[in-house]
Amino acid sequence: MSSTPVAASGPVTYSIEPAHSSAHFKVRHLMIANVRGEFSKISGSVVFDPSDSTVCGITAEIDVNSINTREPDRDKHLKSAEFFDVANFPVMTFQSKQVDKDGEQGYKVTGDLTIRGNTHAVEMFVTGPTPEIKDPWGYMRRGAEAVAKISRKEFGLNYNQILEAGGVAIGDQIEISLEVELVRAA
Repeated sequence: MSSTPVAASGPVTYSIEPAHSSAHFKVRHLMIANVRGEFSKISGSVVFDPSDSTVCGITAEIDVNSINTREPDRDKHLKSAEFFDVANFPVMTFQSKQVDKDGEQGYKVTGDLTIRGNTHAVEMFVTGPTPEIKDPWGYMRRGAEAVAKISRKEFGLNYNQILEAGGVAIGDQIEISLEVELVRAA
């Protein structure tokens, strides 16, 4: 009897592997440059059927306290009530509603993103998932990447400063990118 897992047919559930997954963001600062940061604690699950892309579901949760912009004072401010208000809203969530094939190796995933208690539909463009591989410990894994753009003000992230020369300190559009490693559920 072989110890190699059999390729799955039909819908398969994968867990987002937190140690090898992250959510990144990019926002315009002072109207001249981008500031980047990441959330290092992400969890959730993906249901995927390689033979039928309409049979797919994504649920993700991000711990807002895991924010890191490489500047501790900025991270503290971002966790405050002026931004994410982590005391009252410690997690962000995403729940997919619709999945459509988008090119050879991608999908357009529409779903509800909730930040700071505000929920809005967003479109994520997903590359992958990669072909399934067996890791050195016998688990089956896939990887995927996703990108979305949102208006931070739609989610109640309104803080800003007017610049003396005109314009604002923080742009409204946020680019979000996710890199996830998925582990097939036993």
